[in-house]
Amino acid sequence: MKKQDGKSRNYVLDSTAFLTMFEDEAGADTVQDLLDRANKSKILVFVSFVTFTEIFYITLREKGEEEAQKRTKLTDALATTRIESSKELSLIAGRLKAAYRLSFADAWIAATAIFYDATLVHKDPEFQQLEDKLKALKLPYKEKE
Repeated sequence: MKKQDGKSRNYVLDSTAFLTMFEDEAGADTVQDLLDRANKSKILVFVSFVTFTEIFYITLREKGEEEAQKRTKLTDALATTRIESSKELSLIAGRLKAAYRLSFADAWIAATAIFYDATLVHKDPEFQQLEDKLKALKLPYKEKE
């Protein structure tokens, strides 16, 4: 993966970045710092529409409806730009899905980072195979339990 040099102005947060922040895991401070910088209009933070779905269903499954709704509202309130589906993004995501072993959601999230020339912030090993396609800021991976 192209390493993020700290000078990027555009970022895409994967669902793992949000979950890291919500669960106060290692790397939460990095995510919070990016959101703080976005709030001060120093950087742009993009979030794929798919990320909202992932945050909701993962939280619903693990913590219940009330917490899922709470996290969805919080995500909506942050200084981010939600990116909806478009023809251009669907073609990029489709090419990624055809060429790599990515989940449907990760193909869309990676496509968003590529389209906006943004640094993808994540802790998902699935993105490692895209090392020559996009810039990434890897958060510390979760310890195996």
